[in-house]
Amino acid sequence: MIKRILGKTGLEVSLLSLGTGGARQLGQTIGHSIYDQKKLVEAALDTGINIFDTATHYGNSESILGKCLSDKPRDSFILCTKWPARDELNNTIDDPTKLIKSVEKSLDRLQTDYIDIMLFHGIMPQEYDLIIETLYPTMERLKSEGKIRSIGFSSRFSEDPAQEGIKLGLSKHPELWDIVMLKYGILNQSAGENILPLARTHNIGVINMAAVRIKLPDPILLEQLIAEWKYSGLIDKDSLPAHDPFGWLVEGNVKSVIEAGYKFAAEPTTVSTVLTGTASIEHLMANVECLEQPYLPQHHTDRLKTTLSHIIQYA
Repeated sequence: MIKRILGKTGLEVSLLSLGTGGARQLGQTIGHSIYDQKKLVEAALDTGINIFDTATHYGNSESILGKCLSDKPRDSFILCTKWPARDELNNTIDDPTKLIKSVEKSLDRLQTDYIDIMLFHGIMPQEYDLIIETLYPTMERLKSEGKIRSIGFSSRFSEDPAQEGIKLGLSKHPELWDIVMLKYGILNQSAGENILPLARTHNIGVINMAAVRIKLPDPILLEQLIAEWKYSGLIDKDSLPAHDPFGWLVEGNVKSVIEAGYKFAAEPTTVSTVLTGTASIEHLMANVECLEQPYLPQHHTDRLKTTLSHIIQYA
């Protein structure tokens, strides 16, 4: 497994990381038992994956992950969890005690004394200043107490496809952030223009999330999306085939459009690790194998960027 350094944290992380959110939530949504979940985590560790991502609201993912890793040496894996600073009415929380309580609960569920990476989950531009003013000092104190070891935040891509929240944070206060979690992939390339260069300049670690999710791996949804983009004039009608629009990527060591998606997502060296949310050991192994060479042929990368890099939409 290729390893990269996670920005200023100095952590050496596997290029592929295992997420516990998304549609599968470590197999919770498809009836996996704790036995199945342990087998998946063991398989990940055996391949060299050493970073696991979760969140307070991914079902019971924190507790499950804690059980799966409870008998492993603590220095053999890296834990990342996230807390959404908003209440049940979607209002931004400005009470630091709620952050403290959440971190304490996460520590208990994860069965650990410290969280390697603690993220504010999905900061929107309009709430950024409030979070910095009211909550960030508490996050910093938790770090000084050793309960967390690095601080970051993620984008809320479905509501902020341009990821302006990430751009704002890296432009305004790069010194405050150790890590950002963002979305960069074949269908969502906008982070490549400004955000990845900002992260590189300020040595901020990048976790790439949801690079291969929903539309890219679904042939029908993918064809519909490309047809919509052609109809709306976002891309030229002859730029991609109507049927199997990315089939031309499958050649040589690229066995599927999904593999192409992971390779494209991992190609920028500023990206430290790419998340996969699979609950299947077979799929996990395929994703690991495809990132042994984390890049596409240059002419394919160039065509993807020329055709799609200007599009800023939730996809």
